[in-house]
Amino acid sequence: MSQKTFEKLTALLDANQASYRVVEHPTAGKSEEVAKIRETQIGQGAKALACVVKKTSSKQYVLAVLPADQQADLTLLAANLGGVRASLISPVEVAELTDCVFGAIPPFSFHPELLLVVDPFLFERYEELAFNAGTLERSIILNAQDYRRIAKAQWISFRKTGE
Repeated sequence: MSQKTFEKLTALLDANQASYRVVEHPTAGKSEEVAKIRETQIGQGAKALACVVKKTSSKQYVLAVLPADQQADLTLLAANLGGVRASLISPVEVAELTDCVFGAIPPFSFHPELLLVVDPFLFERYEELAFNAGTLERSIILNAQDYRRIAKAQWISFRKTGE
């Protein structure tokens, strides 16, 4: 399942001449743990949340990406996408839309029904981003500007602030 995602991802990065490296590592359960293993900062992690935004008469699947040291405000995400409510999707839906398990989803959408949105704060602190690359045992560390150029995401602020 996830090897296919890794291959799609590296093919996309190679085709776009991105500056990246692959890190093989043991499975880590939390962002803090995997950041230590990758030798990166937690905030460099590009956390990808698979969500559904409910609108009055429809729904939109969304892959919402933000720094791993931040929390998503799903109410704000829904409002910024014209929805009334947003929630995380089930593991079955995650597998169908991303071909990955929770925690292994890269910050790229390869499914036509999965809208990619990125919180702009992701680019404010670090020159490189780190993320799981389709498996829990493999990460990619990617130049942030290459990600910005290649991902073709919508830029929407949806992180929790000022609590």
